Amino acid sequence: MLSGLVMGRVFLAAGATDMRKSFNSLSGLVRAQLGANPLSGDLFVFCSRNHTRLKILYFDSSGLWVFAKRLERGTFAWPKPSKETRIELRYEELLLLVNGIEASDLRERKRWRRAAS
Repeated sequence: MLSGLVMGRVFLAAGATDMRKSFNSLSGLVRAQLGANPLSGDLFVFCSRNHTRLKILYFDSSGLWVFAKRLERGTFAWPKPSKETRIELRYEELLLLVNGIEASDLRERKRWRRAAS
């Protein structure tokens, strides 16, 4: 699903989000809660209180997309609310999260990586 997107960074909105929110409300959360521009081309990921639903807000240069996923069984590995309102992930980490793989159980081998801009 996400493999064809040309995007910037990936940000999780820590804590729970009301999944009734859509384009305008999620854009408002990106501005107010995450301090970011929803038209930046970055992905903004939100999760429900019970961690069974995700919504992703994305701008592709012509309009906003809202992707949604509901799990029939199980939950997403979502960070607990903290003083951090947004958490930046790499694209690979987002794929793990969406596919139900616990990233905290994996470790990355040391290698060179371009510094984030």
